Amino acid sequence: MTINKMNNHNNECLGVVLAGGLSSRMGTDKAQLMRDNTSMLAFSKQLLRDAGIKTCVVSGNKNTINDKSQVNDIVSQAGPVGGIYSVIKQYQPKALLVLPVDLPLITSQALVKLKQLGELSHKACFYQDHSIPLYLPINGFVETFLQHAFQHEKFKNSGRGPSIRSLLKQIPHQAIALDNAQLLFNTNTPEQWQQAQRVFSNTKIKSTLRSL
Repeated sequence: MTINKMNNHNNECLGVVLAGGLSSRMGTDKAQLMRDNTSMLAFSKQLLRDAGIKTCVVSGNKNTINDKSQVNDIVSQAGPVGGIYSVIKQYQPKALLVLPVDLPLITSQALVKLKQLGELSHKACFYQDHSIPLYLPINGFVETFLQHAFQHEKFKNSGRGPSIRSLLKQIPHQAIALDNAQLLFNTNTPEQWQQAQRVFSNTKIKSTLRSL
């Protein structure tokens, strides 16, 4: 896989916020939803920084993102793996810590755990029953999979990218248990977003009461 070395972050793990989805079920751009007074995009980037990531980028082609760190997709409508492929081509990182923009209840501690276990095992690391968030070391297994997926004639004819699950099946990986499954509550619809709002609003109230 030919990689652009203009932006070389080879000695660090790069944070990636996946924000390229169409948000069709939500009816509005999920990256711009406000969690308290912070957009989900800003919230997600801060979580990655709090997890020890120095450099974060945003995967997506949206004009609404308006972020200098945005990495446009090389292949359109290729899904999360297409976004990951585009980031790797541009930045040549040692590893990625990938976070979707629609997890309003996730914590930096949960991301730290993935990163630490992934670095120790040198394997892709994710939580059971959830392929993302994901710690992804960039190695020969990953590069071979992406090269086959995006340069093969079968892909060119279909126009669809592979799933993250199909990527994980082809590379060394480990799935770990998560004590609080609520942290990975995914918000794809207005109803799910309202449910998440109630959760983090109640959490904020409880935190305030404990500090009194």
